[in-house]
Amino acid sequence: MKLSVLDLVPVIEGGTVAQALSDAAELARTAEALGYHRYWVAEHHGMAGIAGGAVAVTLAHLGHATSTIRIGSGGIMLPNHSPLVIAEQFGTLDALFPGRIDLGLGRAPGADQRIVTALRKDIHRAAEHFPADVVELRALFAGDPRVTLQATPGLGANPQMWILGSSLFGAQLAAMLGMPYAFASHFAPDHLDAALSLYRERFEPSEALARPHVMAAINVFAAPTDEEAVLIASSMDQSFVALRTGTPGRLPPPVPGYRASLAPPASAMLERMREVSAIGSVETVARQLAAFQARTAADEIIVAGSTFHPAMRRRSLALTMDAVASLALGTNTEQV
Repeated sequence: MKLSVLDLVPVIEGGTVAQALSDAAELARTAEALGYHRYWVAEHHGMAGIAGGAVAVTLAHLGHATSTIRIGSGGIMLPNHSPLVIAEQFGTLDALFPGRIDLGLGRAPGADQRIVTALRKDIHRAAEHFPADVVELRALFAGDPRVTLQATPGLGANPQMWILGSSLFGAQLAAMLGMPYAFASHFAPDHLDAALSLYRERFEPSEALARPHVMAAINVFAAPTDEEAVLIASSMDQSFVALRTGTPGRLPPPVPGYRASLAPPASAMLERMREVSAIGSVETVARQLAAFQARTAADEIIVAGSTFHPAMRRRSLALTMDAVASLALGTNTEQV
């Protein structure tokens, strides 16, 4: 089971952006030492609890903190940007860290209307051009003569490009372009099975990829006991509920019994959106990861899950690897 890490670079209550970036570098070093394959950072804007909004700059910081792990975007929201600018940014990263850069591309703006206004772009119209922009971006890296202005840096760069999605649209586009596909099931599980099936059925081989290649995301909080894992996961639960109710902020400390304290509508919403999760001891996480792998047949799994105490996330990554090691010896599975 090939595992990777998705990091939101969380800013905790009482913490700073500088601290969050320092913690991300330490987490990336831990992931590399443990044998994780990739370390991805997601683009978000105007959120006090997320420090990784300037994705390319954050990746440069992480690249200098590590030496072998692949680093990349999970993802860049391409409607927010010119393909030329992204080619220059990721061409620079590829020059700095050759053979280690991933460029995951998403169609959603990752922002509310205030950010749309601040970006000075018609994001909804730009989203309609997403497929064409992906093709243009590939052409910029390849030096296609039909591109009127070549990217420098960027020309000749070779980041591994992915399509990210949480619906059927991204699955169809990734299949049509012959690109690897990553599904955001850690927060949008509804279309997981249908999207992966559609991608595999319609996949057209390309120069970059001969056969379908799937990554699926899952929330993972591993701890010595099930009870402690549920507790440390409550910080992310609180953050998600705050986001969905229009009051996002910095990542709060854990709260015992948080889910039980929620009103039924909020509890149902959280249970549904966090459906794809592995939370518990090594044994519990092993069973749930095995079930997720059986469900998706994913070529790779990327684990999400911010914790208030950075050391708890590093420990969770280590225990998750222990869980995967135990699967090699044979374990039972349960439905995720």
